[in-house]
Amino acid sequence: MIASGGSFPRSRGSSFAQILMKNLPATPGLTQSYESQSTLPIPKGPRKDVLHQQVKSYAAKPKVSPKTLVDRYMQGDLHAVSLLHQLAQILQFHLEIKETVTTGNVPGLYFAFCVVIDGVEYKTGMGLTKKDARLKAAEFALQELLPSLESLKSFLPEASGVPPPLPVKEEHSMFDIQPCRAICERKKSVNLQIPNAVRDQLTKLLNSHPEFSACAGTTAAFIIQTSSGCDVVALGTGNYNTKENASSRGRILHDSHAVVTARRSLMRFLYRHLLMFFSKTADLTQKSIFHQNGSSGLLSLKSGITLHLYVNQLPKGAAQIPSKLRLRPLSILAWQVNSDISLHLSVEGKVFSVFASTFDHSASKLVSMSTTDKITQWQVLGYQGALLSHFIEPIYVQSILIGDSGCSDIRGMEISVNQRAEGITSQLPLFYCMMRPHITLVPSVAANSPESGQLTYSMNWSEGDSSVEVVDGLEGKTIEGSPFKSGSALASRLCKAAMLHRFKLVAKEAQREDLLATSSCREAKRMAKPYQEAKNILRAYLLQQGFGSWLVKLSVCDNFSM
Repeated sequence: MIASGGSFPRSRGSSFAQILMKNLPATPGLTQSYESQSTLPIPKGPRKDVLHQQVKSYAAKPKVSPKTLVDRYMQGDLHAVSLLHQLAQILQFHLEIKETVTTGNVPGLYFAFCVVIDGVEYKTGMGLTKKDARLKAAEFALQELLPSLESLKSFLPEASGVPPPLPVKEEHSMFDIQPCRAICERKKSVNLQIPNAVRDQLTKLLNSHPEFSACAGTTAAFIIQTSSGCDVVALGTGNYNTKENASSRGRILHDSHAVVTARRSLMRFLYRHLLMFFSKTADLTQKSIFHQNGSSGLLSLKSGITLHLYVNQLPKGAAQIPSKLRLRPLSILAWQVNSDISLHLSVEGKVFSVFASTFDHSASKLVSMSTTDKITQWQVLGYQGALLSHFIEPIYVQSILIGDSGCSDIRGMEISVNQRAEGITSQLPLFYCMMRPHITLVPSVAANSPESGQLTYSMNWSEGDSSVEVVDGLEGKTIEGSPFKSGSALASRLCKAAMLHRFKLVAKEAQREDLLATSSCREAKRMAKPYQEAKNILRAYLLQQGFGSWLVKLSVCDNFSM
């Protein structure tokens, strides 16, 4: 966020043309892949039939059942990579473990790999060696794959050659025909579970306060998925930035767009679970989503927990580039392309390219980056922010589900989030990476009416809240009629001062005297050195690639204390 009159360097690079080329029909190819033996071609010659029979025999009568292999893995007797390859042979799915980052000739950096199963890409694993990175990628994939196998265990082939009893209805299950396709179908089912969960939570909140129903059209929500299902943990609505001056006391909400509001609600949820983890009560610690991870001193999400983002409309900014840019990319003038997929500014609900000469900087008091650009940043730095990074590793969303009923093409979102920062991982400090979320269209949870786009109200809620809080986005403060109000000053529970208060509470419970001694919010954020390093690298990278300059926040915004 900056004050009026800021300057915006207009550097442009060749990456625009490179990104447009990526949007032409792609040809399959990998930088490096490792395919399971079950996918290898059968050689021609006298041994063809023999080898073919051996493969068929192995698939029909596996010597070891998947359950046995999984048990061995859970007991630490089987390597994660080995388990994936053996499951690929038994269940007949296509497996690749591919390198996702080219490290170049820069010494001292780490490698990144990801697992791809029947075209479905799983979370990227990193390590100082390729072997370590492959292992981490395999472990990440198994975190998602094993619950799927568990839910389908009645269909898994057993080690004995005796077939299981036929079901009452003699119908082949999807898993009998194509095991990994069944798992992918389950992923699609999850993509429907998430909007259903968001719709249920939104309906529950609005049933109690129907006077704010018009807010629903801009809904964004964060969802945690575990083996037991999907739970909405943070929700926000809104479409505006404040028209007020920067607050020197941290009590004004500068950006009340839905995704930004939901993300700040997510931060409240994370603080709550950190307090549970550091509590002296064993039961609360057990219920926390966090656990200690290795010797780094940082906490991470427990195994089997993944985070997802739902948005009811395409975020403002580069995600909303016109369809023609994606249909005929080679016919577009360079300056048009630059303007559309560059970084964007958000001013009182309107967005402008950082290269736009029509934007009058003097006419606005506060400017922030567009929601699309913030998502791009969070997929590199994590959604936890600087303060929380003192306690936890970066937290990324695995998928972004777009429920915009008026949207039929998500290419703009793919370009903005998955391609603009592509290739940056090798430059980032440990634990940080460019996480590529799976982006897909899903049914909308609420109608996008013109009224919802013009409404200045922003609603927020996170798991554990007894009621919603409603903020006037233009004023940056809670409205008088809000079901929840912090006090007579009407400062939102999402404001910077409220977040700093929670940060101090966690620092006290974690016995972090160094953090308790900080004199201001700004100082506490600057002490998060890996986070600040990753942020500086990202912004320099975006500028170098020609997407424009990220706005520098006014120091007054964070220069306050409790």
